[in-house]
Amino acid sequence: MRPHRLIWITATLLAASALAGVGAPTLLRASSGDPKQNQGTISVSGSGTVDTQPDTASTSFGVVSQGSTAEDAMVRNSEEMTKVIDALKQAGVADKDIQTQYVSLDPRYDNDGSRVVGYTASNTVSAIVRRLSHVGAVIDAGVAAGANNINGPSLSRDDKDKLYNDALERAVADAKAKAEVLAKASGVSVGAVQSVTENPQVSGGPEPYPYAARLASATTTPIEAGTAEITANVRVVFALG
Repeated sequence: MRPHRLIWITATLLAASALAGVGAPTLLRASSGDPKQNQGTISVSGSGTVDTQPDTASTSFGVVSQGSTAEDAMVRNSEEMTKVIDALKQAGVADKDIQTQYVSLDPRYDNDGSRVVGYTASNTVSAIVRRLSHVGAVIDAGVAAGANNINGPSLSRDDKDKLYNDALERAVADAKAKAEVLAKASGVSVGAVQSVTENPQVSGGPEPYPYAARLASATTTPIEAGTAEITANVRVVFALG
């Protein structure tokens, strides 16, 4: 019986060993192909900038009016805003470049906040001026016509979409140049593009500034265009050869 018992124990151990291997990680070996294949990828960020001079200005013109009743406040506000809009058009702003931004009506209370003593109506329009040399005169015309709440001008380029596309091309070229430097230092070469991701970023440039109604009596308001930067950022993944 002793030899049979030894055979049975040996068989049991072999079976247990086989079951213990179920679900264990499998060691994967690279195929013996071209050693330059499957060397991976490289991810590089790139930035492109286009310097330009703004040629378009957008300014908001608002009128705030008060009245004893809601109707009175709105009627006064409508009359005053109509004068402002007419003045903007006479100053050279095209109909298509004048757009209402918002209209509001709010009650005014006494010092205790318990009784309505009147109403305040507001109306604001935006005006786009496509010749920067006319911006100052347009602002002055709006103020002279009764606008008492002005913001801007916000300067930009009319063809900013095209300029942004130019910046994108420069960003991709910048990413490729960086990838080639890194690849050369690592002893490999840059292959085909695997993916390109755009990283939107607000372009720098002149910031809008508030304009006070008290400047209406001054000479034509000076506006300096300055320069603006249109920037694009991308991340490109290249294959390594």
